[in-house]
Amino acid sequence: MKKSLKVIALIPARMGSSRFPGKPLEKILGLPMIEHVRRRVEKMGLIDETYVATCDPEIFDVVVSNGGKAIMTADTHERCTDRIEEAARGLTSDVIINVQGDEPMVSSVAIEEVLAPFFQIEGLKTSCLVYPITDFSELNSENIVKVVLSRGNNILYLSRSRIPGKDVDNDVKYYKQSGIMAFAKDFLHEFHNLESTPLEQKESVDMLRVLEHDFSIQGVVSTNETKGVDIPEQISMIEELIMSDPKQKEIFERIVKS
Repeated sequence: MKKSLKVIALIPARMGSSRFPGKPLEKILGLPMIEHVRRRVEKMGLIDETYVATCDPEIFDVVVSNGGKAIMTADTHERCTDRIEEAARGLTSDVIINVQGDEPMVSSVAIEEVLAPFFQIEGLKTSCLVYPITDFSELNSENIVKVVLSRGNNILYLSRSRIPGKDVDNDVKYYKQSGIMAFAKDFLHEFHNLESTPLEQKESVDMLRVLEHDFSIQGVVSTNETKGVDIPEQISMIEELIMSDPKQKEIFERIVKS
């Protein structure tokens, strides 16, 4: 992909996760989760700068002590997008990529995919990576945000409930939101200043604020899914996946040395 935009990656992270308190500093193969994410993203070719955005001194200190960059934010943000918006105020870029701090297997392919629409669609405001759901049991999980797409892959709706429809239909394509999304920097600030919306609050999904204010989100369907961490029990699964996949193992060995 030809590089003509300045891209900054922001990784929101906080200790107070309701489902997994202290998650960013949980060790995965001896390395804090937030460091897995930061080190991977920092080495990606399309990223000009990488910062962790956090309200917790513990996370800030771990990142900085390991040679990374971190920005302290307010501890009042309920949504990750509001946290990265605050962190982005003092930065100069064309595009801000949000990479969730619980994506320890994030790949450069994912970053390239979510950025691609910005090189193809003039005036694009935001894009979001989505994955096909192949395990229908995920439709019942409130931890997974389901996505409905238009024919042009614009996002129509996001929900923690099973959508579309109450019954599983093998002829219907089901998708889920990833933790990777990108914003034109100017729109990120505009988005932050929009009034929070009823569906955003009801579903606890940031991006519904965009849709409720009549802006569009470009969905980017990717088959290069990597596993994130929602609950403590998934740590051992992530460790096994990293060590059993030659490519993932090579990446891990490389970032451990950095």
